[in-house]
Amino acid sequence: MAVRIITDSTSDITPEQQKEFGVTVVPLLVRFGQEEFVDGVTLTNEDFYERLRHCDTLPTTAQVTPDRFTEVFASIPPEDEIVGIFLSSDMSGTYQSACIARDLIGRKNIFLVDSRNVTFALGILVLEAARLRDAGANGEAIKREVEALIERLRFFAVVDMLKYLKMGGRLSSSSALLGTMLRIKPIITCRGGLVDVVEKRQGRRAALEAIAEKTWLERPNPNHLVVFGDSVAPELTEMLKAMTAGLYDPQLSRTMPLGSVVGTHAGPGCAGIAYFV
Repeated sequence: MAVRIITDSTSDITPEQQKEFGVTVVPLLVRFGQEEFVDGVTLTNEDFYERLRHCDTLPTTAQVTPDRFTEVFASIPPEDEIVGIFLSSDMSGTYQSACIARDLIGRKNIFLVDSRNVTFALGILVLEAARLRDAGANGEAIKREVEALIERLRFFAVVDMLKYLKMGGRLSSSSALLGTMLRIKPIITCRGGLVDVVEKRQGRRAALEAIAEKTWLERPNPNHLVVFGDSVAPELTEMLKAMTAGLYDPQLSRTMPLGSVVGTHAGPGCAGIAYFV
């Protein structure tokens, strides 16, 4: 008997990390107008942000359907356990689709988790699940431990451009204009299953320093992974790594892209950290 770890593409786990940790990723669909792409398959992260820079209306995503999850679950030998960890049910119906598929199949060895998170905050939970599996935990224990980890998860990221928040109706035109003039950079987190702004700073460096301050106050647990992520802004990730150096074991750190769900509203130039206290 084996334990299979499954997530969706909004976890932003790279193909290399999927192979390293033995994780299966089920992609969502991303739509730019009438064009539809398979997230991470027919649309790379770089292509997504290139299209985002030139779009007049924001792209949308379509959840994974119950039929697709039924196919994925049915392809796994019935003796193997399945642990599925998916983006927040308040952001998408993907988790509910997985629950429907599990009930349709009728297997008792499928354990599903609503992460209440997205992007690399979801990704870090998935990678920790894989580490638990490799340490010998069964599916039920992994589900229980991951749900406990959600309460200890911290995720912060700086938003560089207010343009996309305005396009998505999350900022008024006047607030976006004033914020851009004053170089205001929101700091976001996942709270109550949704992405929310926790504070604002003037300038990117000041915002990154604020994130670093939070990390120094609530230090990462040395027994768990630390994940950095950005939306095509690796220089910001390196700055944040330098600001938090000494708080984590480099051997337990990973870097992920910040993909389509958060990237749609944050735009390029977003960077942050996820870890467990």
